[in-house]
Amino acid sequence: MRTKSLDKNIINVITLGCSKNIYDSEVLMGQLKANKKKVVHEKKGNIVVINTCGFINNAKEESINTILDYVDKKKSGEIDKVYVTGCLSERYKSDLCKEIPDVDHYFGTTEMPNLLKELGADYLHELVGERLITTPKNYAYLKISEGCDRTCSFCAIPLMRGKHKSRPIDEILVEARKLAEKGVKELILIAQDLTFYGLDIYKKRNLSELLKYLAHIDGIQWIRLHYAFPTGFPLDLLEVIKSEPKVCNYIDIPLQHISDKILKSMRRGSSKEKINDLIKKIRNKVPGIAIRTTIIVGYPGETESDFSLLKDWVKEIKFDRLGCFTYSHEENTHAYNLIDNVPEDIKRERANEIMEIQSEISWELNQKKIGKELDIIIDRKRGNYFVGRTEFDSPDVDNEVLIDARKTYLKVGEFVKAKIVDASDFDLYASVIKQGIINPQKILN
Repeated sequence: MRTKSLDKNIINVITLGCSKNIYDSEVLMGQLKANKKKVVHEKKGNIVVINTCGFINNAKEESINTILDYVDKKKSGEIDKVYVTGCLSERYKSDLCKEIPDVDHYFGTTEMPNLLKELGADYLHELVGERLITTPKNYAYLKISEGCDRTCSFCAIPLMRGKHKSRPIDEILVEARKLAEKGVKELILIAQDLTFYGLDIYKKRNLSELLKYLAHIDGIQWIRLHYAFPTGFPLDLLEVIKSEPKVCNYIDIPLQHISDKILKSMRRGSSKEKINDLIKKIRNKVPGIAIRTTIIVGYPGETESDFSLLKDWVKEIKFDRLGCFTYSHEENTHAYNLIDNVPEDIKRERANEIMEIQSEISWELNQKKIGKELDIIIDRKRGNYFVGRTEFDSPDVDNEVLIDARKTYLKVGEFVKAKIVDASDFDLYASVIKQGIINPQKILN
């Protein structure tokens, strides 16, 4: 017997994957709200929209399991409709239609107007910057471009997101001002490659100019940069990071490997010498900057010698933040033509070794922060602690600062100045010195 849904005509958006998907879900929900639709994010509703990820095997598996779970709920009468959008749907739509036909409709990454029409809504072009924010109120992701023109051998993102397409500066500024009006204090700029920004519409790399405009927006305190490709890195960007108080001393540069042989096969357009030179230039120009990177282990043909070189390099460079992924053999990529010859258990062992090295590095770097006074933004309360971050840390992936909630009451979204009193490998412990708005200023170590 069919169980009637208690929440009728409520659209529940489920978001899987990266910050780009979070942004897309927020835009979708903003459109739905403007169309007078009832919409929630990962709560209860009888109509479900799943925004999927199709990047690597683990992400694809999570997306498929989520789809199957909601299809089961539909069959049992707990919900009425299931729609699927996002990268997995873009990449495997025909296969998904055959394998999971009980989904009501599949939509690709560029088909939001069609999805809205299916949901009984119109795509409103005038809603530039109107989003339902799902992150804590103090920060928001700001997508400045879509797609990617890079030809990395292992990456399927161009297959799912298309060619690079920058958003006009004026459009980005409208959205940023609206976010500031809602109380957002930190903008996290995202793209497949920030450094490509502007090449298509302004015929030059224009990230530095965009940052200068964003820094003039009242209410915005921090601007953080994610995903800057190392090859062709615009060095003028370093001057902006150094001189502009609102731009965090932080940059995320996915370097992936250091073996020249592996880098060449990955089609990264770089080498060990060029990468080390770039890191040196960044650190010389912006002393104290936190560099985050990502590493891939187990790429086809990666030998023990290649991996040893990688380990030694990680120990030498001492990245402030580092993430490590095992290679995923993705069809229709250039690397798919290679033999995936590193066993999965070896891939996992190598990833664990890298993260053990990084844990030791992070512990050493954190010990040096004890006694320092830093500006902290408070993201949330967890148990007996308020949880915050420094300008050197991005949400969800980097270190956190824990402040004893039994001793000090803080508000989520506020800035405080705090003294670091203790540190572990990935957490800092602090006591509050001063509460209230922090005036951004560059403190160069």
